[in-house]
Amino acid sequence: MGFISDNVTLDNPAFIHESAWLYGKVYIGPDASVWPNVVTRAEFLEIRIGARTNIQDFVMIHVGAMTPTIVGEDCSITHHATLHGCEIGDRCLIGINSTIMDGAKIGANSIVAGNSIVRENSVFPENSIIAGVPAKVVGTRDNGAANALNAAMYQRFAGSFADGRDRLDESEVADIMALYKGEKPAEK
Repeated sequence: MGFISDNVTLDNPAFIHESAWLYGKVYIGPDASVWPNVVTRAEFLEIRIGARTNIQDFVMIHVGAMTPTIVGEDCSITHHATLHGCEIGDRCLIGINSTIMDGAKIGANSIVAGNSIVRENSVFPENSIIAGVPAKVVGTRDNGAANALNAAMYQRFAGSFADGRDRLDESEVADIMALYKGEKPAEK
């Protein structure tokens, strides 16, 4: 069983899993989703999760010693990532098991590769592909559309889970595949 503190603001999220542990001044934006075993702690300062962002299984989010944690809109914070007092721009994907430390800023439309460690106070511009230990820019590309598409897929998953279904039906899968191919989903 999880826990949601009275200090947490839920602004019409799509889905909050019952095992999530949300403590302190935390804001979860519209249509955002929080998946199994996520932990947030904001004993002071704050954590803000933007609209349509998904916080996936086993993610840990904490404030820094002097910095809040702010996550933009249409982001995917993937499994086992740790966000600690950092800022993540809109339409970013933070890879599996990555760590983003105090004061770090990830520009919009960026990707942080899995297992990367972003050091304190590192700043990366928009459209960065970031990887390594310590993390550095390894490429530049506007990843915004692809990252927003990933977030949209998680919105579909969230809707399914909120309805008590842990699998998408065939038409929902077809819609997601159409989106990935750049096609319009079927009319309902």
